[in-house]
Amino acid sequence: MARIAILCPPYFSHVRLFEVLGEALVARGHQVHFVMNAGGEDLIAGGTLQAHAVPARAGDPSAERVLKNAERSTGLRGVLRTISDSAQLTKQLCEGAPALFDRLGIDAVLGDQLEPAAFLLAAHRKLPAVGVAAALPINRAPGVPLPFLDWPYDPSPAGIKRAAGGDRVADWLSSKHYAVIEHYAARWALPRWRTLQDCLPAVQISQVIENFDFPRPQPSPVTALGPIRHGEARPGTLPFTPDPGRPFVFASLGTVQGGRWRLFRAMTRAVHAAGGQIFVGHCGKLTAREERLIGADFIAGFVPQRAALKLADLTMCHAGLNTVLDSLEAGVPVVAHPLAFDQKGSTARLIHHRLGERMQLRQSALNAQVARMLSDHGLKNRLDAIAQTVPAAGGITRAIEIIEAALAG
Repeated sequence: MARIAILCPPYFSHVRLFEVLGEALVARGHQVHFVMNAGGEDLIAGGTLQAHAVPARAGDPSAERVLKNAERSTGLRGVLRTISDSAQLTKQLCEGAPALFDRLGIDAVLGDQLEPAAFLLAAHRKLPAVGVAAALPINRAPGVPLPFLDWPYDPSPAGIKRAAGGDRVADWLSSKHYAVIEHYAARWALPRWRTLQDCLPAVQISQVIENFDFPRPQPSPVTALGPIRHGEARPGTLPFTPDPGRPFVFASLGTVQGGRWRLFRAMTRAVHAAGGQIFVGHCGKLTAREERLIGADFIAGFVPQRAALKLADLTMCHAGLNTVLDSLEAGVPVVAHPLAFDQKGSTARLIHHRLGERMQLRQSALNAQVARMLSDHGLKNRLDAIAQTVPAAGGITRAIEIIEAALAG
């Protein structure tokens, strides 16, 4: 039995993934402790999982502020603000987590790729560690643009050069976060780590599937497992019944960006113009008045996403990885409007594999796009083929096997 610390950023979708892993590890007899930034412990659902917060320090951003800033993370200013928040969160964990590790007797670490404190602490304490890509993997490879870029995959010399240039720009933008990594690596006499990539451990897992990601040199340092869910997770049931005689469209902008009611209204108008019906899931981000203004056939904060996608003919979304993977598993094409984080990278991969398109923003063009995609039988055939590969990737069962093997040394 291991006493495992989980460290991840205080973002809803990241926490939910680690809760699934944590609960599966507890069921296997391990002790699992979330070690969170101050205020982040409130995101943990409880039950069999224990959450502990490191102390807040003067000037640290609150978890609430970090989440609020994430809603405005577009544009250069938003990116720099997100990087600044991330640097402070990493520093807070590096300062406060060692005492928690001692008190809890931590002997292994499960960390988010985006939180280098997990791997700095593991190296400092000489503990086994496993990295998890809750979003698109950040691992660099020739011709593969970074996840937050919507550039196409290009293995030509020009494409490799362009991707490397993007890496250099990202390193410059991330200098504040990298300074924190360098500081603790030096303080703890670790290898000369500087970037997020430097901190990644030997064993890493991801929710992507290989035939959705861009091609990477093999063997890859990241094992692609597909969606990681509870072993017996079922799609659930819906509180409404779509008309089976009309195309049904699922629309979501995720837990962070779900308040964009004007965008939902444009989607609704396009679906209605194509003779379809639409469900809008806003994750609790809209008022009752905004719900009415959208004019959707069905609207709610949350419904079981996989249950809705089982009935869907099209997904219209922000290209968040969970929504994209659930759509691919259901064989549903995606119209993507990336807003932040790795959503541009997900959109580029949808386009690369001809599994979806980037959303047209002019209403007449969006109307035509939705009508065309609802009638594209070639697209449906490609999606049916990829849907069969998702369960075979291994999911939660393979994830726990890999984690336990790594922790056993």
